[in-house]
Amino acid sequence: IPSDQSSGTSSPLCDSGLHLNYHPNNTDTLSCSSWPTSPGLRWEKRWVDLRLIPLLHSRLSQYIPGSDICRKNAFQVIAVDGVCSGVVQFPTAEDCLEWLQAIANNISSLTKHNVKKINRNFPVNQQIIYMGWVDEKEQDSVQDRMYSPKFLALRGSSLFKFSAPPVTTWDWTRAEKSFTVYEIMCKILKDNDLLDKRKHCFSVQTESGEDMFFSVELECELLIWEKAFQMATFLEVERIQCKTYACIMESHLMGLTVDFSMGFVCFDAASKAVLWRYKFSQLKGSSDDGKSKIKFLFQNQDSKSIEAKV
Repeated sequence: IPSDQSSGTSSPLCDSGLHLNYHPNNTDTLSCSSWPTSPGLRWEKRWVDLRLIPLLHSRLSQYIPGSDICRKNAFQVIAVDGVCSGVVQFPTAEDCLEWLQAIANNISSLTKHNVKKINRNFPVNQQIIYMGWVDEKEQDSVQDRMYSPKFLALRGSSLFKFSAPPVTTWDWTRAEKSFTVYEIMCKILKDNDLLDKRKHCFSVQTESGEDMFFSVELECELLIWEKAFQMATFLEVERIQCKTYACIMESHLMGLTVDFSMGFVCFDAASKAVLWRYKFSQLKGSSDDGKSKIKFLFQNQDSKSIEAKV
């Protein structure tokens, strides 16, 4: 293409799509009759897009699909509509990581911008705090399918798990599962806690005792998830202030109130008489059987002895 000025270079990540390009090799020749006739003009070679992948809600994968086997210096990008880049191979691990981080940052920026727009339609207590792809470890995994892609979202008081990103208001009602954030526990897995060769993993334990395990591609994505979960929990605790649960102690029906500004209060369900009260600072430990029993260890302020409440 003749041009009278040198075109500036631009990054293939300068917009919301990943461009996979082809460049004619340097041995390509042009016939003499095709050369520009004006003395100030010259030919320039341009990159040609072979495939354009929208990055909003796209996901990255370094792993062979469904497995914990990481490709060497390679990854693929899968768009929300299923269009795939194919496996993109790099000569060095440094090049691969640089591109992974660049694409992940672009996806993150697009997601934040999209969340900001969506949140305009939701009340303050239903704001989206986090949206992103993870890989979930299958509970009853077969040999060729250990992991499946899932889309997690933290919105208001809930954690949602989807098979695809929610686009409409109706989509939010069709989550595979949803959980209340202050009734679940999240744990970032250390190296000795990992279940297989996958790195950057975390677990979520539900109120029923079910453990779910998830994996993300990069350490920075794991940190973003951890920060978002902590923020969602904090905002919900700040909003509700206290929560009362029905329970049984020594064969009597009781009420246990967790007041996030005062502490723990146990009272008789019939008479409302308070049986015991402790501050959060007095809680020295707790344990449960994973089903229905929980044990608290409180320190008596006067005697400094430990008192157990089951």
